[in-house]
Amino acid sequence: MGKSVFVFTDTNFKTEALESNVPVVVDFWAEWCGPCKAISPTIEEIASELDGKAKIGKVNVDDNPEIANNFNVLNIPTLIFIKGGKEMGRMVGINPKAEILRKIEALAK
Repeated sequence: MGKSVFVFTDTNFKTEALESNVPVVVDFWAEWCGPCKAISPTIEEIASELDGKAKIGKVNVDDNPEIANNFNVLNIPTLIFIKGGKEMGRMVGINPKAEILRKIEALAK
């Protein structure tokens, strides 16, 4: 993973995602998930482009089931957009980079 992509875990999620002062995008994924691997380069590009403006991170659902359960993530990849500690939207499956960026820009307003 690129250096700008944050790794969220059950232990750091509250402080790093829910209490973040910038918009957060959480990519729920797993090692065995082909579509998750396909979207990963896009997530890394977005993370380096928006470094400092938004926090882009990943949650491995196998290693951190509590977060996935709390957000009722049933399919992966799922992107959840968080602002001010609340879910502001989600995208399931592989979405175009431009669409993901639009969603993040809307959160930044």
